[in-house]
Amino acid sequence: MRQVWLLLPLLAAGCADMGGPESGRSDASTTAGEQKIESQPLKHLKNRTIKPQVTRPLNVRAKCAGKDGIGNLTHLELIVKDAEVKSFAAQVSMKDHGTCRFNLQDFEQTEKMPQPLLMHKRESGCSVRMWEQGPKVMVAFNGCQKSCEGDAFSYLWPIMIEAKTGRCK
Repeated sequence: MRQVWLLLPLLAAGCADMGGPESGRSDASTTAGEQKIESQPLKHLKNRTIKPQVTRPLNVRAKCAGKDGIGNLTHLELIVKDAEVKSFAAQVSMKDHGTCRFNLQDFEQTEKMPQPLLMHKRESGCSVRMWEQGPKVMVAFNGCQKSCEGDAFSYLWPIMIEAKTGRCK
C-alpha cells in the first residue's frame, strides 16, 4: 500500500502540462518557430586566449624503449611522414598482466587527416590513432583486446612521444 502512495505523485507529474510548444501557450519574446539561443562562455575560460590547434599532416620519428615506475615496459618504432604511417611496431608489457603487440603489417591505414588512423585487418574494431597534442604525439589503441595477452589491454594507456626528440614518455 505504501508503494502505491509513492507512485501516485510520479504518475501525476508525468501528466502535468509543462507549457511546451504542444501545450498551446506561446512566449511573447520568441516568434513562432524561432527560438533564441545564446552561448555563454564558461567562467574559467572567459579571460583565456585559447586558440584551436592547427590541422596539419603529422610528421614524427620515434625509436624508443622505456620502463615506468611500476615496471611496465614499452618498445616503440614509429615513422610517420606527411600523415602516412611508414613504420609502426609497438610492444607494451604490463607487469603481472601480459603483453600487447602491434605491427604495421597487421593494420591498414584508413585515414590521414585530421589524424592517421590504422584499422586492424583481422580484428574487427581494433584501431590505432595518432595525433599531436602540443609538443607531444599520442599513439592510442582502441578495441584491441585480441592483440594482448590476458587482461593486459585493460591496463594499456596511450604512448606519449616527444615530437622533437622522438623519446617515449
